[in-house]
Amino acid sequence: MIDVIETTLAWRRLSPRMLVIHPFQEVVRAAPALLGLLVAGTSSGGQGQWWSIGGVGLMVVLGMLRWFTTTYRITPEHVQVRRGLLTRKVVTVPRDRVRTVDVTSHVLHRVLGLARVEVGTGTSERRREGRLKLDALTAAEAARLRVELLHRSPAAPVTPSEGAPVAEGAPVAAPVAPPAGSTPAAETELARMRPAWVRFGPFTMSGLVTVGVIAGFASRLVSEGNVDLGRVGPVQETWRWFSAMSLLLEIATVVLVLVVFVSVASTLGYVLAFGNFRLTRHTEGTLHVTRGLLTTRATTIEERRLRGVEVSEPLLLRAVRGARLSAVTTGLRTAQGSQRGGSMLLPPAPRADAVSVARLVLPRAAGTPSAAPATPASPATSASVASSAVEASPVTADLTAHGPAALRRRFTRAYGVHALVLAVLLALWWWAGLPSWTWLTAAVLLPLTALLAADRYRSLGHALTSGYLVTRWGSLSRRRVALECDGVIGWNIERSFFQRRARLATLTATTAAGKQGYQVPDVDLAEALRLAAAGTPGLLDPFLVKAHHVS
Repeated sequence: MIDVIETTLAWRRLSPRMLVIHPFQEVVRAAPALLGLLVAGTSSGGQGQWWSIGGVGLMVVLGMLRWFTTTYRITPEHVQVRRGLLTRKVVTVPRDRVRTVDVTSHVLHRVLGLARVEVGTGTSERRREGRLKLDALTAAEAARLRVELLHRSPAAPVTPSEGAPVAEGAPVAAPVAPPAGSTPAAETELARMRPAWVRFGPFTMSGLVTVGVIAGFASRLVSEGNVDLGRVGPVQETWRWFSAMSLLLEIATVVLVLVVFVSVASTLGYVLAFGNFRLTRHTEGTLHVTRGLLTTRATTIEERRLRGVEVSEPLLLRAVRGARLSAVTTGLRTAQGSQRGGSMLLPPAPRADAVSVARLVLPRAAGTPSAAPATPASPATSASVASSAVEASPVTADLTAHGPAALRRRFTRAYGVHALVLAVLLALWWWAGLPSWTWLTAAVLLPLTALLAADRYRSLGHALTSGYLVTRWGSLSRRRVALECDGVIGWNIERSFFQRRARLATLTATTAAGKQGYQVPDVDLAEALRLAAAGTPGLLDPFLVKAHHVS
């Protein structure tokens, strides 16, 4: 067995089926350049089609070269990928640094039974060198690779089901069969998407991106093709019908059409992105998230690296009692749009289900449930879990308000910004002839500013319970984060000029997980020091003693 482990593994190729996908990807990526070749060739002598055919052929060759020049190997210590023709590049990831393994299958991948594997080491997303990609392996091989890298099992290295080894004079290690009578590690299902969740799709507003893409494409098409929309019959009729309306009716029509289109696009995007969603817990200490209809994605989170959860409630989603749930953990992407990158634990869903799942996935601490139910989260199970959990659970614990000083600060900032905007609009109306309805609208919206300030204050709160720092903030997007105190590596206390006058401070808990820092804004200075001292006992003692001597 020792000889097998110490044997150097041969470099192996990706699946030969990538000879179909790689050229297709190169052609799609170079589509704007190929279109330019077509236009340039046509204008220079009517040979644009041959220019385009030559460009497509070049892209196909480049795509095939990607397969011929890319190899990989899995050793007991490293995962390595070697690529490049003129410049050879070897990316090496130590196996003990592997934090995530994302398995993604686009439509063409699924047709060919392939999957793209992305191995992450927990480094910053701005440094893509910390992520290793294998595009692509067979679906079964990708699943085995994910299990081997994250569960640290002593099984043999992954043996590709397709593709011959690229020999380098070293023998290939023989696979080690699993023990007789062994069964695959069991998984407990924590949540599964239900059809009723689709009603939250329109309130995600992700369809606004679709509107921008369509508008940009139409503008580009009209500009490049020299199309005069005014001469198109349906466009003429629609514009004539629209111009016959009054101003208020025109605005109402535009808003209605936009709302309907965005709602439909958002719902369709929700179904495509989160269809077949499933969250499970593996017996070897991992959480597994799978989702997607056309493009499927599987993300695995090691529970030992989980430092907390974040429940986010955008304004529209909060209005229908919905919420998202994401993990605060090392090695996963955060804040990637509505999908929350790889940290998403639950898509937009009923807030009760988000709270229920948050209780189940939080690292066990005093005052949290000791066992997880084996059924998916549902309104009924949510209620049962809520009744069985202790009142001090971090996701439901009562929060401490931030006092009248924080309230005054919210109203002062809101009114200050509103007054500045109103003054600018008045000045432009007086000197530049800006329509009067602009500053009148700003004046009418003054009560809305007051409601926003009040809501921002109601969202403020913090607590220290069951070994977690809990903080909540925001109005347009309210967020509640439960961060494990053991994951806090430092505290920052910041005080602006106006905060010092109000005797307030912003306390930031620094951590290696999630966004690397979570704030408790506009809290009393004494309370900030108390939270920091109680969250990590002894960490601030030298500074507090020094401050006492200085005073």
